[in-house]
Amino acid sequence: MSESCTVGRYLVDRLRQLGLEHLFAIAGDYSIEWLNRYVAPSGTKIVQEVNEVNAGYAADGYARLRGIGALCVTYSAGALCTVNAVAGAYVEKVPLVLINGTPSVKRTITFEQTGFSAHHFISGRETDLESFEHLTVAAIRIDNPDLAPTLIDYALTRCISERRPVYIELLQDMVDLECEPPRGVLKPARVLSDETSLAESVGRIAERLESAENPLIWLGVEIDRLGLQDKALSLIRQLNAPFVTELLSKAVVSEDDELFVGVLDGQASSSTVTDLAAASDFVLALGVWLTDINSLGWEPDYGKTAFASFDAVKFGTFFGGQVALEHLVDGILEKNVTAKERKLPEAPARSAPAVSAADVITYQGFYDHIQQYVDRNTIVGADASMNYFGSLLLDVPSPGGFVVQSSYSSIGYSAPAATGICLAKRTDQRVMVFSGDGGFQMTAQCLSTQTRLGLDPIIFVIDNGVYAVEQWLADAGVFHSDEPFYTPCELHRWNYSTLADVFGCRGWEVGTYGELSEAVTGALEYAEGPSIIQVRVPQKTIPDNARWKAH
Repeated sequence: MSESCTVGRYLVDRLRQLGLEHLFAIAGDYSIEWLNRYVAPSGTKIVQEVNEVNAGYAADGYARLRGIGALCVTYSAGALCTVNAVAGAYVEKVPLVLINGTPSVKRTITFEQTGFSAHHFISGRETDLESFEHLTVAAIRIDNPDLAPTLIDYALTRCISERRPVYIELLQDMVDLECEPPRGVLKPARVLSDETSLAESVGRIAERLESAENPLIWLGVEIDRLGLQDKALSLIRQLNAPFVTELLSKAVVSEDDELFVGVLDGQASSSTVTDLAAASDFVLALGVWLTDINSLGWEPDYGKTAFASFDAVKFGTFFGGQVALEHLVDGILEKNVTAKERKLPEAPARSAPAVSAADVITYQGFYDHIQQYVDRNTIVGADASMNYFGSLLLDVPSPGGFVVQSSYSSIGYSAPAATGICLAKRTDQRVMVFSGDGGFQMTAQCLSTQTRLGLDPIIFVIDNGVYAVEQWLADAGVFHSDEPFYTPCELHRWNYSTLADVFGCRGWEVGTYGELSEAVTGALEYAEGPSIIQVRVPQKTIPDNARWKAH
């Protein structure tokens, strides 16, 4: 071998080449030698998390901003705890690398041939690998040093090409064995389109855009995942057409843009957005994913909407297969469709209802009040809860300034994801997370990691004592009647603000708008660690744009 390299170093070098500066980890004896001998000296910062699922969510949040995220755990007992986080990253197209420290070849053979078990073993060498084959685009087992470079390059290339998780089993006895050094730099695989399908798709869409009197552009999450923000904006400018996003793609470009109208999310949308969608005679949906969370009680008009996502174009009875979104946008731009003179919708005036400092905070009132603190340096995170509704109508001016896991919708995601977001963001940005109390109870230990690292997210826990969104999904009428909540939706009440004393950060408990103002001001001034603000709201208040289902 022309240069000295080991399997452990090879993996570290490749991850660093892809821009990874932080690796989230839980110490385990099958992985700790790789972390200690190879990751730590490389300059990659090891973020020691408190549990595997929080590590997964943090790596996911990091990857959404940096384009790659990674976590390292130990075999079975650790790896299988990450399943929910990896599944969410798979569904939402997040490039995540799960490195699983795995027992040696000798231990594995001994177990399989004699039954003498090593700790964390379940049923043999394929248990973890087979589990993650269903949740990743590549699952590899490094049990031969000569094959390691090829396998690692294959997995990481799939990760950055398909923007989805990969799984790497790193056997403890492989780490120090020599292998070929990295050659060149890994790049995403070429994006391919069928020329006939692409040409026909571009032609049909360009023709409709040319003839439409009131076209509407609907930007979806794939615009972000594939890095097509600039091209999408160029098309919008060329057409001089208004555009909307979906909850999953909220703030994919700046919401300060003069052509931005709002978030199109079914009956949770503003009337300005729904009226515009109804009046449009052609809707071009670029990278939009249709889910029940993104369509809330509403069906798109498929006859006038062209959907371009998942490598295909679907428009009425037309289907164009193998059409890459990037190539489609490029093709439409090349057509140079002439923009028509049209009256663009006026942005509705935003004003919060007048309240006094002594008034009790309501769910909607909280969001009306918090808008004043969201500026171009704010990244907003909303957890799976009634906070989806409240945050949907917030104005978020920073491009990429909104992070939500609304397709997979695992409650408890946002607070630990803020750990990764804080490490990946610009130094002048501040992270605000809106969490339900039920979700926060699942992952509250994130405060420990954030305090340890001196990260400064502001985590608002909306404290109503119930799984409100689950009750809303099952029977929203309860919020407008004297009927009790379903028993499974009731929570044990925590004193959330006093968790700050446990973890060593800052905490506030608020129930009035005056108290809320003081708490937010104090949290914004505190930059040495996380802030947790417990926001007490009456149990049966919900955001205004969630009321449609109750009636």
